[in-house]
Amino acid sequence: MSDTTGQQTSQQPPQRGTRGTRGKEPERPGGGILMGRPFGVPIYVGPSWFLIAALITWLFGNQLADVLPQLGFTRYLVALSFAIAFYASVLVHELAHTLVALRYRLGVRRIQLQFFGGVSEIEKEAETPGREFWLAFVGPLLSLVLGGICWLFLNLVELATVPGVLLAGLMVSNLIVAVFNLLPGLPLDGGRMLRAVVWAVTGRPMTGTIAAAWSGRALALLVLFGLPALSSAQAGAHRSGSEALLDSVLAAVLAVVIWNGAGAALRNARLKAALPGLAVRGLTRRAVSVTADTPLAEALRRAREAQAGAVVVIDGSGEAIALVKEAAVLQVPEHRRPWVAAGALARSLEPGLRISADLDGEELLTALRTTPASEYLVLEADGRPFGVLAVSDVERRLSAALTGR
Repeated sequence: MSDTTGQQTSQQPPQRGTRGTRGKEPERPGGGILMGRPFGVPIYVGPSWFLIAALITWLFGNQLADVLPQLGFTRYLVALSFAIAFYASVLVHELAHTLVALRYRLGVRRIQLQFFGGVSEIEKEAETPGREFWLAFVGPLLSLVLGGICWLFLNLVELATVPGVLLAGLMVSNLIVAVFNLLPGLPLDGGRMLRAVVWAVTGRPMTGTIAAAWSGRALALLVLFGLPALSSAQAGAHRSGSEALLDSVLAAVLAVVIWNGAGAALRNARLKAALPGLAVRGLTRRAVSVTADTPLAEALRRAREAQAGAVVVIDGSGEAIALVKEAAVLQVPEHRRPWVAAGALARSLEPGLRISADLDGEELLTALRTTPASEYLVLEADGRPFGVLAVSDVERRLSAALTGR
């Protein structure tokens, strides 16, 4: 199964961590084994893939014992080859999303194969509902085509042979992937298609996202309770307790993946809607300037008098050279503040810690991700200091947008 097989787009809030290359957002680690870079897009196989590959090998190998008993333990090698071929077809599904995304100049960060299939991490949202629809539909379409190709070749071989069993398995699995991903709920491809339709009808992408996200949550509940019930009805009295438990566990994991994916899509949409109002000028704190040897208690007193929320360290000529870190200040007990110099709690002003007062939206988030820090010196176009931007204020604004407050 594959949830997979849905592409994923995201707007990420600022993260504190390793600094990237200036002027360009650093590529995040793949979280798996790098398999190649077709069309310049890295493909990673996550550790969870090996779990599902082992499970497919075990289950399919046990079924082969009834169909091709002459294989003996060799059936598990055949089952492993089926698992690899199945995920190769999932990769083709994801590459279809990737090619369309590249055609629309949306950018693709990476493709990752994992427990329930694959994910194409697309950097930008489609600009129109029509493009959104085709970007989502092309994946299931390719899975249907692969299923059809397997059916054509299946007519050329005997079913009760290794090639026949493999082709039959790949035909059925690709059809299941296509049908499952066409279900109308995020994060599945069908959910993105539903989003595109609602977007086209209402003219509001956010309305489409809300409808598709709630449809995805309803779908998660249906999977949680419906799949075990369906398996039980099909197996009847021949179903063992271990098979029932396995079906329930797989249904629960799949339901959690769908539920969380729908919630993430909704949060990302809210974040994107909030970005235009995320302006540096509206978030910057007033700052006071002190020399590095100024006692912390005195620096804080001046800040309170000026109703300022930040402290800038200057040199003898009045040039800003460092920013006092709020987190470091909070760790100093009140009785020690007269004896601690403000400069001891400051971070030197590297180039990436100076940002323009005119930044907003995605440009602001990109600047913060490029050089992670807790505070930034905000400058006017002519180089004059405007104040200090604290990342905690940005995170608070984003959190309020994500929770709808």
